Amino acid sequence: MNRLHQRLRILPREVLTGIRRGIEKESLRVRPDGLLADTLHPAALGSSLTHPHITTDFSESQLELITGIHADVDTCLAQLTEIHQLVYRHVGDELLWCTSMPCGLPADDDIPLGQYGRSNLGRAKTVYRNGLAHRYGRRMQTISGVHYNFSMPEAAWPILQRADASGGPVAAYQTDAYFHLIRNFRRHSWLLLYLFGASPTVCRSFVAGRAHALRELNAGTLFLPGATSLRMGPLGYQSDAQASLAVSFNSLRSYAGSLNGALTEPYPPYQAIGLRDGDDYRQLGTTLLQIENEFYGTIRPKPRFRSGERPLYALGERGVEYVEVRCMDNDPFCPIGIAADTMRFLDLFLLHCLLSDSPPDTPQEITAISRNQHDVAQRGRDPDVRLEYRGQKIGLAEWGAGLVEECEPIAAALDAAHRTSAYGDALSAAGAALRESSATRSGRMLAEIEQTHDKSYVAFALTQSLRHRRTLEDLPLPAEVNARYARMAEDSLEAQRKIEAADTVPFETYRRQYLSKDLLSGALLRSTS
Repeated sequence: MNRLHQRLRILPREVLTGIRRGIEKESLRVRPDGLLADTLHPAALGSSLTHPHITTDFSESQLELITGIHADVDTCLAQLTEIHQLVYRHVGDELLWCTSMPCGLPADDDIPLGQYGRSNLGRAKTVYRNGLAHRYGRRMQTISGVHYNFSMPEAAWPILQRADASGGPVAAYQTDAYFHLIRNFRRHSWLLLYLFGASPTVCRSFVAGRAHALRELNAGTLFLPGATSLRMGPLGYQSDAQASLAVSFNSLRSYAGSLNGALTEPYPPYQAIGLRDGDDYRQLGTTLLQIENEFYGTIRPKPRFRSGERPLYALGERGVEYVEVRCMDNDPFCPIGIAADTMRFLDLFLLHCLLSDSPPDTPQEITAISRNQHDVAQRGRDPDVRLEYRGQKIGLAEWGAGLVEECEPIAAALDAAHRTSAYGDALSAAGAALRESSATRSGRMLAEIEQTHDKSYVAFALTQSLRHRRTLEDLPLPAEVNARYARMAEDSLEAQRKIEAADTVPFETYRRQYLSKDLLSGALLRSTS
């Protein structure tokens, strides 16, 4: 019996039903004509600095909607739905753009940065975004997606630790186990791009003035015939500068060590941008990464934060609490961007990553993982595409079918625990999509664009966005829910006012103090020395 089956057998029902998940979903606000909205974040939605569920990402026009942590898929989706309903009551005639690749965009400098008030904290958030704009361009930052946060219940870790005959504190085992999961996720996350990627096309405005190898579908729409997720390919949310970072996920120690230099050593091309222009800051710093969150990746280890801590420091102090999956495109066929069957597939996929063998990564494998990601993003529906697996070339469908087969006992266990067939159904749909690429999300999307919308990506996305708005507006929103969010908005505005009133130092002092804070905790300093 292999490791996966052994570990799966010993997990009791309360562990399998106790998996926690949460969603962070980004969407651009757009005008009725499909162009980017240039309005401020609606005041009725509260403070984008302090609201727990409604904030902005890179742009003032880019909403980020955040659920709480849920042990039930449907409850999580219900909260995400009510947040969407609430938003639509306060954005006038604007729409939430339903796809990951952006709408019609203005000139790069006219894309507004997120604004978070006059506090040092709020100003730092805007300066960070200005740094991203100078480094990568504003257009790239308007790409949106769904982040899926996943964690096992605390009861799982002592059980798995005993099965592995591993000594030491449970918290240390938990952190190592999450890095075990992350290594496998990175090896296999190409499958998520194939199945759920939904960005095979882009609006021509996205690549204005930029070299690319896209083909023309119509005058305003560019595409690649076999693409699944241009968002996750070289054209999308990627960085040539960061390509030099061969970050290892073999342990918290190797991860922190890989990022430490990028966060502390000046990087000449970013030194050339300059730190400030008079009183205006161009970026937070001149290192390769301004802060930890600038590091792009398909998945991140996440800690429990305390106020003012750097993420790496928090990881060293308290370990990994959950993982954040960052490679999921918005689902244009779902009003809230992610559907229940997708979430269930993610749950069983992540369990597979946790319970299967996970050998250490190597520099060679890290390079192969990047190549596989880009190949699937750009031509994953091409039947001739072959990926690198353990030093050999293998067909995408063959590798994918093997992963789906390995997930079958996990789906059966989750179905039994939840007294449903939904996990098996989600897995069956994945198998069908591997056999017929037209059943993938990108295949469905491209077919609809070509057949129903005169080959126009913008026309497709605008039609879907309008349809989703109507669907959400037709759903009832109880008065007590509306009142609760109104109180939340007021509370967030008051919280922002208190933060602004509490500032006691100039912004430059605040910036220097934050960037000089310890990146590595005492535990990490001891383990990386």
